[in-house]
Amino acid sequence: FQRVFTLSEKSWSGSCLQYMKTVGNYLAVAGLDNFVKIFDRHGQKVNELNLPGICLSLDWDKDGDIVAVIAEKSSSIYLWDANINTISQLDSGMRDQMSFLLWSKTGPLLAVGTSKGNLLIYNQQTSRKIPVLAHKEDHCGCWSSQNLLALGSEDRSITISNHEGDTIRQVHEGLSEQDPLILYMLFVSVALGKKTLFLFNLNYPDNPIELAFQQRYGNIISYRWYGDGYIMIGFSHGYFVVISTHIREIGQELFQAHNHKDSLTSIAISQSLNKAASCGDNCIKIHDLTDLKEMYAIVTLDEETKGLDQMCWTDDGQLLVVSSQQGTLHVFLTKLPILGDSSGTRIAFLTSLLEVTVANQVEGESPIAVAVEVEPSFIAVGPYHVAVGMNNRAWFYALGDSVERVKDTEYLGTVASMSLNCDYAAALFEGKIQLHVVRI
Repeated sequence: FQRVFTLSEKSWSGSCLQYMKTVGNYLAVAGLDNFVKIFDRHGQKVNELNLPGICLSLDWDKDGDIVAVIAEKSSSIYLWDANINTISQLDSGMRDQMSFLLWSKTGPLLAVGTSKGNLLIYNQQTSRKIPVLAHKEDHCGCWSSQNLLALGSEDRSITISNHEGDTIRQVHEGLSEQDPLILYMLFVSVALGKKTLFLFNLNYPDNPIELAFQQRYGNIISYRWYGDGYIMIGFSHGYFVVISTHIREIGQELFQAHNHKDSLTSIAISQSLNKAASCGDNCIKIHDLTDLKEMYAIVTLDEETKGLDQMCWTDDGQLLVVSSQQGTLHVFLTKLPILGDSSGTRIAFLTSLLEVTVANQVEGESPIAVAVEVEPSFIAVGPYHVAVGMNNRAWFYALGDSVERVKDTEYLGTVASMSLNCDYAAALFEGKIQLHVVRI
């Protein structure tokens, strides 16, 4: 659990942040200064969107190719394409202020809602726009993995629509403007007034369940579904609770911990890591989902005297970003690919995203840390050199009193593996081996 980078801007206090889906190569951060900034995995700014007003909502599409943004004082939807690093604008055609947007979990559909309840469903692939005229004043929404869209309305009702905007079901319940919806499997859930959790099954909408919690927990700050029907809930007074929605144990507290002394501000779950995190006060606590009583890690940020704010994991579980009330972003490495090679008694292995360590404990040599240019997909080590590479390119470094980069080489295909001896490198790609000298 190591820090990769830290960024700080005063305008990021209370920021909205989200990693791109699937691979997590980019992080989008929206502050109070009318900018959305895009950073790569190493903290380098890639691009920025200059908006006419404060960002109201942003979301990445399911493949992580496009981030969509809406802002105050604008009827445009701003799109940044990660593949070609370009920004484009899409005219929504809606006159009233847009209030939320969200991409479908299964296809290229973007749903955009307005403060007056109008809805636009945009197909990114075909450029088709489906306007749905207001019959409710919708203030939030969410997609299910079955491509159903749930909308929360000002009249305190929940409407379930299909991807064409046609209403399938409607449930009347006490929503307020701040109550976000979640659609998980066949369940719709909403935290009513931050006090109770309201659940209903789409197959049995007439039998909703409302769960209340102990007053000492405080308000519901954040909650996440995971597994086959479990809900993790973070409360304002620092409590961290897990409940089940299985019929025999519905509403039962399966786990409870007072994770943070004064306050809890966010929770996050990584299914790929099988870990859960909570942040509050000035610390982050990581639990193992298999055994929640087991604390995997505790990270204290002494410099964050005003406390932490939001938290977000990449889908692959490699990076966790935490924002603070002071406007600082801390990015931590929570999972590292197991990557390495050996030559005799010498070994080389990945120790950070851009660092390879070469060691020879048998010979009593001190470990050498090699700063590399790219996040490698392969490593090779020989008696005098170490090589790293990705795709069709490799970088070679001479090992000695000081590490020296001696060359980089491009191959005619994606390199699957590589071996080094004293003088030569052998690269395997597309069923062929290319042999060449390491240095001339």
